[in-house]
Amino acid sequence: MTHILIGYARCSTDKQDLAVQKQELLKLGVSADRIYTDKGFTGTNRDRPGLDQALAAVRSGDTLVVPKLDRLARSVPDARAIGDSLAARGVKLQLGTSVHDPSDPMGKLFFNILATFAEFEADLIKLRTREGMAVARAKGKLRGKKPKLSDRQQKELRRMYDTGDYSISDLADLFSISRPTVYRTLGRQPVTSVLAA
Repeated sequence: MTHILIGYARCSTDKQDLAVQKQELLKLGVSADRIYTDKGFTGTNRDRPGLDQALAAVRSGDTLVVPKLDRLARSVPDARAIGDSLAARGVKLQLGTSVHDPSDPMGKLFFNILATFAEFEADLIKLRTREGMAVARAKGKLRGKKPKLSDRQQKELRRMYDTGDYSISDLADLFSISRPTVYRTLGRQPVTSVLAA
C-alpha cells in the first residue's frame, strides 16, 4: 500500500500569497493535486475548510505536510488537538523537512514544544502590533478614518439642518453621504444660532 503525502498551506489575509508555501510543499514531494489551502483564515480560527479537507484526505500511514507549524495552528490546544487526531489515525506530521510521529513520546514532546513556541510567537506579534498602534496614536499618526466632509461642509450641513427645512434624508442626498454619516456629522458640530436670528 502506498503512503501518500498530503500538503496544507494557509495565509491569514486575502492580500498574502500562497505561492511560496506551495513551492515549498512541491519541493518536499507533495503533488500539486494533493495540496489543500486556506486563504483569509487566521490560525486561531478553527473554521478552516482547506484544513478540514486535508485532514479528511489523510489515511493511516499517510503524512500531512505543512511548511511551518504556525500555518497549521496558532494555539497550543489547537495544535495538540490536531496532533492527537493524527496520531489516533496513524498519520504522521511533517513540518518542513522534519517528520514527527505524534504517537512517539519524543515526537509528541517535540511537537508540543513547537506548538508552544508558535503560540508564543503569535502572542508577541499581537503585543507588538498593539504597542505600535499605541505609539502611533500617541504621536497623532493613528487618527481613524478621515471625515467624509470638509470642516466647511460639516458646518454648512449643521446650519442647513438647524433651519428645519431639510430632513436627514435630504442632507444625505445633497452631500452624497449616508444617513449615519449625517447623524455623526451633526453629533460633532455644535448647534448653530440660526434659530435665534
